[in-house]
Amino acid sequence: MDTPSEFARQRARSLGFDAVGITRADEAWEAGGRLEAFVEAGRHGSMDWMETTLERRRTPVSMWAGAKSAVAVALNYGPDHDPMETLAHREVGNISVYARGRDYHDTLKSRLKQLARDFVAKTGAEVKVFVDTAPLMEKPLAARAGLGWQGKHTNLVSRDLGSWFFLGIMLTDAELVPDAPETDHCGSCTNCLDICPTRAFPAPYQLDARRCISYLTIENKGPIPHEFRAAMGNRIYGCDDCLAVCPWNKFASAARETAFHARAELKAPELDELAALDDAAFRDVFSGSPVKRIGRDRFIRNVCIAIGNSGQAQYVPQVEAMLTDPSALVRGAAVWALLQLDRERFNAARARHRAGENDAQVLREWNEIP
Repeated sequence: MDTPSEFARQRARSLGFDAVGITRADEAWEAGGRLEAFVEAGRHGSMDWMETTLERRRTPVSMWAGAKSAVAVALNYGPDHDPMETLAHREVGNISVYARGRDYHDTLKSRLKQLARDFVAKTGAEVKVFVDTAPLMEKPLAARAGLGWQGKHTNLVSRDLGSWFFLGIMLTDAELVPDAPETDHCGSCTNCLDICPTRAFPAPYQLDARRCISYLTIENKGPIPHEFRAAMGNRIYGCDDCLAVCPWNKFASAARETAFHARAELKAPELDELAALDDAAFRDVFSGSPVKRIGRDRFIRNVCIAIGNSGQAQYVPQVEAMLTDPSALVRGAAVWALLQLDRERFNAARARHRAGENDAQVLREWNEIP
């Protein structure tokens, strides 16, 4: 007869998870201390929720006092193409691989809830499931459960899946037999650190989110800091550079789950078409996509930066039109983009628009160049 531990592993596999592991949820770990140091250093940027939920994030039992074990699962979202290819084509926007398909939360949580229901029916134990939507540190738990190790870029790396996989956690009050944790196999490799466009890694295994393009384009609600704009290139949602260069990806395979396959229109979307999106069109284009969660204004801000980095004067009329966009966030980014593309047109536009601008940040953009 299957033990609860064996049942959890076998059922997870039968539900299509690409990896599963078990660890104790009630043992002391160092991850809480590392998180506290991260927050105290201010490296979480404007993600205030990391500070307000710090106590609950310290350990799994801080989230749920009754937790004894954690079942960690992984779903592969590996691309079937080179995700770095579009970086050389400045007329298109580069969207992070995980966001080129359907929103992973729906697929992953649905399967994890099914695993939880089956586990409860089998064992009578209590469970709680987590998919990146609650103050639980999934990566350290998954590492202790043997799914991989946190690489020098702080993301989880697997010998079987490389860097391309989503994580989910099922906590339970059942006493399950843990798997051995995975050891670190990064060795002397520093590919992920060396390729980062904005130097977001102060040291191996440390991240300063304030410098990370994924943070800047997704979590950051304000203007992109000037020092990072050129380095963004045409990355308009997230950044895969540190993941894509990991040597362990040679063992990765393309995702089996069709929901994670890249939608054709999101592999290399044209910047001029993206810049033309109003709120309704944005919601329609990115329906069912993680991109939709940042909203039209933040997204068009990112597109403006990419246009400014394109070096292509063909975008000037479109950028000029965005100088009167209802969103100050968009207007400010459009000012910068116009300056990069055509100094003479920038000067003429400043003479027309600066006096009527009432947003302090946009005015700073107009006044950046004397």
